Amino acid sequence: MPEIGKKIRLERIIDRKSGNILIIPMDHGISEGPMNGLVDIGETINKVAEGGADAVLMQKGMIKHGHRGYGHDIGLIVHMSASTSLGPDPNNKVPVCTVEEAIKLGTDAVSVHINVGSDTESDQLEYLGVVSDDCDYWGVPLVAMMYPRGPAISNQHDPAAVALAARVGAELGADIIKTNYTGDPDTFKDVIQGCPVPVVIAGGPKTNTDREFLQMIHGAIKAGARGAAAGRNVFQAEDPTRMTRAIAAIVHDGVDVDKALEFLA
Repeated sequence: MPEIGKKIRLERIIDRKSGNILIIPMDHGISEGPMNGLVDIGETINKVAEGGADAVLMQKGMIKHGHRGYGHDIGLIVHMSASTSLGPDPNNKVPVCTVEEAIKLGTDAVSVHINVGSDTESDQLEYLGVVSDDCDYWGVPLVAMMYPRGPAISNQHDPAAVALAARVGAELGADIIKTNYTGDPDTFKDVIQGCPVPVVIAGGPKTNTDREFLQMIHGAIKAGARGAAAGRNVFQAEDPTRMTRAIAAIVHDGVDVDKALEFLA
């Protein structure tokens, strides 16, 4: 029964008490190279696991370099899309893994990246549909990273564009949507209401201050988001473990920004 498989795997990556999820994406190396914080991916995984992250997300080839046989347990999401910053079109995300491969690697869920509005949108949507079917067959949860990105999109945080991208992911069968925050709780609430599956926000580029970053997460949770998927603002933080704890306090315990900042003191 694939449906029970999805349920069991989701329980491994979603906090049972809050019903929310904190994901630390670590797939940046394939697009940007060995960036600060990901040179030793195993060390970074250990830090965020100690901080209370629910899952890490990475490309298939890095799993053997970050496998945990010690410390706090943490969920695994295998990312199955890729492009590089040197390619002719970085928005053209292509398949680099299958659901079956990810299962062999011990994954709890898989993820794909779809750029709605890109020149290759049609190919990416077709891929999402195929992966969705495979995930239903194998009982593997699907996280869809749905971003409005392309030649005609001037603002990737535009509420209408974000709402469309999130809805597309749900329409094609994703179990969890990761997308951009619109900038304020009121407009992001519309995104949440228009998407029938849980939505988590992307952490985005490195912010100027920790307060700015945590305010974004707090606003999203206030609007109804079910968590966050934060990469650079965590693994490039001065103390990734403390930053993870601060985010987890907002995502799982509902604390305000001032209280969360105490974890960084």
